Amino acid sequence: MAVRTIRRTPLERLEYLIIVSSLLLLVVFTLQPLLNLLALSFSAPENVAGFSGLSIVPDGFSPDVWLLLLQHPNVQRGIFNSIWMTAASVIIGLGGTALMAWGMSRPGLPGRRLIFLFVLITIVFEPGIIPDYFLMKSMGLLNTPWSVIMYKAINAWYLIILIRFFEEIPQELLEAAELDGANPFQTFFRVVLPLARSALATIALFYLVFHWNEFFRAMIYLNDQTKWPLQVVLRQFVIEGDKVAIVGANNVNNNIGLAQINIRALKAGMILITIVPILAIYPLILRFFTKGTMTGALKG
Repeated sequence: MAVRTIRRTPLERLEYLIIVSSLLLLVVFTLQPLLNLLALSFSAPENVAGFSGLSIVPDGFSPDVWLLLLQHPNVQRGIFNSIWMTAASVIIGLGGTALMAWGMSRPGLPGRRLIFLFVLITIVFEPGIIPDYFLMKSMGLLNTPWSVIMYKAINAWYLIILIRFFEEIPQELLEAAELDGANPFQTFFRVVLPLARSALATIALFYLVFHWNEFFRAMIYLNDQTKWPLQVVLRQFVIEGDKVAIVGANNVNNNIGLAQINIRALKAGMILITIVPILAIYPLILRFFTKGTMTGALKG
């Protein structure tokens, strides 16, 4: 079978060259800082002070930074706390948002317009940190991970996105499910949710990024350092420059062993630890974005 060659005009070739060059340039600008941090974290301690901000190749080689960070109890607890708190937040947020969005997308819901108005009010008049703090205190959630997990358990913006998506599901599919004897819950779980995989993946990604990067409320609500997520550990070390928290007071006072590790390299490694999980999850979820939402749903 002959392969047809697409012939482009000179203007089309120029446009294609500009688009490809722009995308490659964006990739370089995105990857270079990450590669620089990676190279800095693996560089020999004595070479870190003069390490260039543009270099992507380690100056010497030393795994001491990563051995220290990955074996440190605070970092290990922070990783564990961030993973389970983010997972719980995504499950609760996605489940609650999907259920509420499906109910509000039904035209026959009593008081539908009033409920939607209340949702819009929460967007315009979002409460500040002080009312939120007293609410958590009155519920007895202070210094517990649930004070962070339950914050914005249902995001109003994500709710509206999912409501609009559910409203576009063909009514014929729902009527066909009812004729087959499906009750409302069976229709929701067996018909609606499979069709909404791409939308749910998008909302899950939004919740994931939001809760993984959350540190402000965790810093205020959680007094016990063993309950801190990774972002709070990162802030204490990278922003405040608290090298003692990572290296240890004895090593710093004696200036031996781990104290020789440059704080720039430690910060680079710590930043990468917080970024890599999100970068690893993006490709797993993005594959849903390219699929047609209703592909195969309706047959003639």
